[in-house]
Amino acid sequence: MEKMRMESVDMTAQNIDKIGALFPNCITETVDENGKPKKAVNFELLKQMLSDEIIDGDEAYEFTWVGKKASIVEANKPIRKTLRPCKEESVDWDNTENLYIEGDNLEVLKLLQESYLGKVKMIYIDPPYNTGNDFIYNDDFKMTESEYADESGGIDENGNRLFKNTDSNGRFHSDWCSMIYSRLLLARNLLSDDGVIFISIDENETENLKKIGNEVFGEQNFVGCVVWERAFAPKNDAKYFSDSHDYIVVFAKRLYGFQIGKLPRTEEANSRYKNPDNDPRGDWTADNLTVKTYSASNDYPITTPGGRVVNPSHGSCWRVSKTRFEELVRDNRVYFGEDGNNVPRLKRFLSEIQDGMTPTTIWKFGDVGHNQEGRQELKKLFDDKGFFDGPKPVRLLSRILQIANLKKDSIVLDFFSGSSTTAQSVMQLNCEDGGDRKFIMVQLPEYCNEQSEAYKAGYQNICEIGKERIRRAGRKIKEENPAGAKNFDTGFRVFKLDESNMNDVYYAAGDYSQDLISMLESNVKSDRTDLDLLFGCLLEWGLPLSLPYSSEKIEGYTVHNYNDGDLIACFEKNIPESVIREIAKKQPLRAVFRDSSFADSPSKINVTEIFKLMAPDTTVKVI
Repeated sequence: MEKMRMESVDMTAQNIDKIGALFPNCITETVDENGKPKKAVNFELLKQMLSDEIIDGDEAYEFTWVGKKASIVEANKPIRKTLRPCKEESVDWDNTENLYIEGDNLEVLKLLQESYLGKVKMIYIDPPYNTGNDFIYNDDFKMTESEYADESGGIDENGNRLFKNTDSNGRFHSDWCSMIYSRLLLARNLLSDDGVIFISIDENETENLKKIGNEVFGEQNFVGCVVWERAFAPKNDAKYFSDSHDYIVVFAKRLYGFQIGKLPRTEEANSRYKNPDNDPRGDWTADNLTVKTYSASNDYPITTPGGRVVNPSHGSCWRVSKTRFEELVRDNRVYFGEDGNNVPRLKRFLSEIQDGMTPTTIWKFGDVGHNQEGRQELKKLFDDKGFFDGPKPVRLLSRILQIANLKKDSIVLDFFSGSSTTAQSVMQLNCEDGGDRKFIMVQLPEYCNEQSEAYKAGYQNICEIGKERIRRAGRKIKEENPAGAKNFDTGFRVFKLDESNMNDVYYAAGDYSQDLISMLESNVKSDRTDLDLLFGCLLEWGLPLSLPYSSEKIEGYTVHNYNDGDLIACFEKNIPESVIREIAKKQPLRAVFRDSSFADSPSKINVTEIFKLMAPDTTVKVI
């Protein structure tokens, strides 16, 4: 029920709407004097629309919106956060190389910049389509909580920044563009030089997404735009057209470095090859010998074996010279028909064509599945309960993985992971070809509606569904492929975005009391474990989060060893010199301790001297 307005009509807004009805290209988005979003008229463009002469003014080819500069600043802004390991929700923690990360994907992408810079072969994302009902991220940290609540309808108890972007919002397209722009800027850094990103979208933002992609990745690195037939039946209640497709926009990090993966040849494609003349080289098909690009040297008469003289059609010529044509005839690569009097055609043998087929930009649901198939796949995993309306089918992601031309050990990232179809598809591919590809899933723990099937089944947020889907899909793949069950990774390490491991200090020196000083004896938050500190160090040092590690006791002190000496850490208090020497003997690449690991400054200096003597190539730091 709407509230009474209790004020006069906003005539300016009404007039802008009237102008928009006549000249929609003259309506833009801006903010008022209070920073609130509103529609506005581009008067320069309106004057041009009403003039039969060119009006003076600066012109430039550009794509911009309200908040674009702020989104760039936001992408570059550092954060004081960390990823905390959660072993109890993980599967096969000690051995897996897959990751599942809960948290705002903008902040997670920032934290992954060092550890995964240039290491991701493929990214797939299925972001909000901006239909007017989608929840999208609000990245304006300058808003107060009350301002945010006024605009978005509230902040959840974890501070997740989601708001419903309705088309009545004055910055409807701008907010979406800002949201996706900052994330793509960060995502590009993670792609390898031969990497590629696939982005699902529908009509609402396809044009804007393509333009943003051109800016972020470079127009020259655009690979293509796929049309996916996502629905198998028309909607007869549609007002105009029944939408039956979505798009997948594809960009490479560097197009010259990306080689597209070929698709397996189908029986239908192979059926076009026959062998009517029993050629010993096997089945073949025939290509036209004429071309439209005229060349006088290739314009000559051909006499067929039956005696007929054939010339190329008017304006055309043969695709090969006369000398080359005679060579092809001697090699029985020219076909003149059963009676030997037809226009000559060039044989192309099935045995000689390249392996696989070049993918097309039209993907039919019969080949890659549809939304209903994706929903049914999820229901089968969850005892016939549907927790998502439109999860992508595994066959669609399998096609994308093929085209991305992954290596056996490639990393695949999905930072709008939803129901984790991408993770299931990676595991399925590894099972099929013995690969060791790794996935990184990132998802904001959006709360499930209390009336939803998911919530009633005990899943409080989307992440709980995604993690459980990976567990169940992994078990199902192993059950269906018992011979190779031990040869591929169905586990994953769970990490959760959280505030920094370190205590914040807000006081000037004169403000410290003795009680306060005692509270701040440790610069590490009291609820943080050794594992929290270890993985926080990995992020800062740029080490992947998926490598093996172990711990051991040296004279009663716990020492952590990450990836066999890439980093050795000890976070105990008052570590004796004998333990420091044992660590130094291992000659790790990096060593880290807590500030409180040493009684005083001379002790820290002594540690430095020990490493200089025993492990001069080790980088030593304290937290």
